[in-house]
Amino acid sequence: MSEQPLLEKSSKGSQFYAGLVFFVTLIILLVIGVIELVAWLEDEQQAPVQNIVVSGNRTFIDDAEVEALIKRTQSGSFFELNVDETHKTVESMPWVYRASVRKRWPSGLEVFVVEQIPSAIWNDDMLLNKNGDVFNAQINGLAKLKQLRLPSLFGPGGSEQTALQGYRNMQSLLDSTNLHIVEMFLSERFAWNIQLSNGIRLNLGRIEFIDRLQRFVDLYPLISKQDKQVDYVDLRYDTGLAVGWKTAENQM
Repeated sequence: MSEQPLLEKSSKGSQFYAGLVFFVTLIILLVIGVIELVAWLEDEQQAPVQNIVVSGNRTFIDDAEVEALIKRTQSGSFFELNVDETHKTVESMPWVYRASVRKRWPSGLEVFVVEQIPSAIWNDDMLLNKNGDVFNAQINGLAKLKQLRLPSLFGPGGSEQTALQGYRNMQSLLDSTNLHIVEMFLSERFAWNIQLSNGIRLNLGRIEFIDRLQRFVDLYPLISKQDKQVDYVDLRYDTGLAVGWKTAENQM
């Protein structure tokens, strides 16, 4: 038997095993590389969120609070950060009405916010937005909020939109008199009482309160000419009204 075929067979076997070893080594190196890359990408120190940009018209939203909240709740790396969770977190802030969040390569985050538009103070400790939805925000000590001179509305739970719409309808009637509603009370039985910027209190009752307020607007020029100061006006009549005058005691 010739030795040539045996040598060729042995050479081919060696090449096969060498190739197999090379292939396995390459696979191992690739796996190690992928593991190292994933670990690097998830390492906050290697790829942190370095720049958070907050945009949108903002009066009450504090950009630093938004940034601190995101970093506190999403402490991972840029690649690990969950955009959906961050979006929910930002929208949970009291003054944020809507928000959108997106990553900006290589280490930034863009946050666009739509701010709540306060329309009234509700039950002395909450706020109503322009849609009549309640939101819980810090209302004490906010100079910017005081500058808006929001009306104070009071009413039972669930009547927020009814109260706000009633306020708007009544204020539109009062605009011609240069009077403004500073407080409005809606009772459990949906009876309306308002206090005006000049101190006059109006009792409008439950029904036809817009028509009754119109009656007051029509008669206000006559009432305001009286020598005595008006304390309250009761409009719970089919026609006419009853006026309560301030005494020397309650004028002080």
